[in-house]
Amino acid sequence: MTRDTRELLLAAARNNADWCDAVVRGHGPAGAFTPDHWASARRTPPLYPDAVTLAPGAAAASLVAGIDIEAPGCSVKDSFGDLDLAGHGFEVLFEAEWIHRPAGVPVPEAASGLEWSQVATAGELEAWEAAWDGEESTGLFRPALLGEDIAFLAARSGGRIVAGAVASTGGGVVGLSNLFTHDDAAVGADIDAVWAGALAAIAAHWPDLPVVGYEHGDDLDAAVRAGFTPIGPLRVWLHTP
Repeated sequence: MTRDTRELLLAAARNNADWCDAVVRGHGPAGAFTPDHWASARRTPPLYPDAVTLAPGAAAASLVAGIDIEAPGCSVKDSFGDLDLAGHGFEVLFEAEWIHRPAGVPVPEAASGLEWSQVATAGELEAWEAAWDGEESTGLFRPALLGEDIAFLAARSGGRIVAGAVASTGGGVVGLSNLFTHDDAAVGADIDAVWAGALAAIAAHWPDLPVVGYEHGDDLDAAVRAGFTPIGPLRVWLHTP
C-alpha cells in the first residue's frame, strides 16, 4: 500500500464515520470518536452501523464494549477489513471495496434527460427518502442534515424523483453514498447515467475535491465504469447472538 492510498483510506473512513454520526445525531445523542474508531452507545437507525473503524488495527474488545450488542441489528463497519469479531458474536454481513476518483477528471457523458438539483427543503427531503426507499419516507434522514457539508442530490424526470445520491464533505474528500435508481425502467434511469449525473453535480459543488465511497457487486462495476478505482477492502459485521 502506498502512502497516498493509505491517506485516502483514512480520509474515506473518517468521512464515512462523519456521515454516519450526522445521521445518528438526528435521532438522539451523537456517537463518540476515539483515535481508532467512532461508536454509538445507543442502537443506531436501520442500515447504519453502530461503529466505524478509523484506522487499521483498532482494538476489537474496546470497540465492542462501547456499543449495544443486546438490541437486535448491531453492526460494525470494519473499514480496513482487519478485525476478527467472530469471537464477539458477529458474522460478516458483506464485503466491499473503497473507491476513489481524483478531482478534475472529466465526468463521463451519459444522455439521460434527467434534471439534477440539490434537495433544499424538508418536504423535498421526505420525497427524496421515499424515492430512495422505494416505498415511503420513514424519517430516517432529518432536515437538520441539509447544509453546506451534505448535499442530497435528486434526479427528476417529469417532476418526479427517479434517482439520487448523497454527497458529504469532510477529511478533504467528498463521500458519495446512497446512490440509487428505480428498477422500473418506466420511471428509473440507466445506472451509468445516474453515476455520471451525480458526479457532475458533485463537481459543480466541489470541483477541487476527490470523491470516495464504497461499493460491491454490480454497483462496484458501475463505479469503475464511472472512473473510480478500488483502493482497499472493508467488511460490515452483524451481531448474531
